[in-house]
Amino acid sequence: MRAQTHEVVIVGAGFAGLSAARELAGRGVDVRLIDRNNYHQFQPLIYQVATAQLANRDVARPLRAIFRHDRSVKVTTADIVRIDPEQRTVTTADGLTFGGRVLVVATGAEVNFFGIKGADQYAFPLYSLDDAARLRSRFLGALDAADRDRRYIEKGALNVVIVGAGATGVETAGAVAESMREVVPNYLSADLARAGKVYLVDMLPDILMPFSEKSRKYAAKRLRDAGVELKLGVSVTEVRKDGVLLEDGTFIRSRTVVWAGGLKARGLLSDSGVPQGKGGRVDVDPDLTVPGHEGVYALGDSANITDGKGQRLPQLGSVAQQSGKWAARNILADLRGGARTPFVYRDKGIMAMIGRGASVAELGTRRRQIAGPLAFLSWLAVHVALLSGVRERIGAVASWFWDYGTHRRPQIVVDRPDAYEIDWSEHEDRTRASA
Repeated sequence: MRAQTHEVVIVGAGFAGLSAARELAGRGVDVRLIDRNNYHQFQPLIYQVATAQLANRDVARPLRAIFRHDRSVKVTTADIVRIDPEQRTVTTADGLTFGGRVLVVATGAEVNFFGIKGADQYAFPLYSLDDAARLRSRFLGALDAADRDRRYIEKGALNVVIVGAGATGVETAGAVAESMREVVPNYLSADLARAGKVYLVDMLPDILMPFSEKSRKYAAKRLRDAGVELKLGVSVTEVRKDGVLLEDGTFIRSRTVVWAGGLKARGLLSDSGVPQGKGGRVDVDPDLTVPGHEGVYALGDSANITDGKGQRLPQLGSVAQQSGKWAARNILADLRGGARTPFVYRDKGIMAMIGRGASVAELGTRRRQIAGPLAFLSWLAVHVALLSGVRERIGAVASWFWDYGTHRRPQIVVDRPDAYEIDWSEHEDRTRASA
């Protein structure tokens, strides 16, 4: 059968799509949940998989396991190649068509390289488990090369450049610096650890711009204390196979460039004909529906969502989760003849991990500020609570205890040989080098 019809078709099993499906589960609604992966990944901890603090299984849970007791939700693993909002259908790469009375588009995001030359070819994004595996293997490839031949240090083997000083970039920089200081001496040697340099680059004048000045200053100090060199107010003009060129002419030698510079909506949306706004996302109505397309919702990183005051909400997991639950309630109203209600976001605050024992958090709508060990424990508690299953929570806590207690990481494995093997020839256009 090449075409199937359901009451609700949800495309994407990220925070938004999964939350919507969970809310509809057990309500007697026939739901088809489609994603290119057979698992849900906990995006905020992907960087810890890349730095070998956590294993894949700690942050990923099979979708069919999540819904094993909810027979009304049927999971399909497939690549979607076409979305038709007029017909409320989606088409897979192998030619299957799924349609519904209601279509939920929660396809997530893809990396935005902003047209920076070489970034899509040489930089390592950090948005998926596959990205994390590639980056972890590149870290290990560079370390092993430097251990094998110290001349590779001069070629930037132990330099890591993180582009983008938002929460992901800051957390990654802190994790890499901690790995250099605490883990590499056990894995290889202390002198190699001391030779490692971590750079955090952003065109903006400060890190963690959504946070208060107090939180930003605390985070910047902790990063500098950990050995991270902040290069702020300067943009990247080119990423090369042997490093990064900045607009001030500085060239940083590196074979590990992490791209945390931003996201945009997946290209599927631009081909669907739905109206798009900033970042290629859909400017949804207050009830989370797509303007001009009855029965079509856009959620999570696919949508520009506003609060009750008309202010655009950030692309956060909490926004995606809450919008998914709210959309499910409106969908139930659609199916049962009720009235939709405008989305109301409950702002629980923002937080970022800086390193062991150091985090910043601004909680609630009043942004109550805490920093240091208390914020660190709060960060751990919140992220454990948000993981999708008991086994994942236990695994994450066990991994953290082992890491913090022993400074050893059993997840240090090479599973992407293509990223591990490094071309050590220099870029033919490089004209100036420093750092």
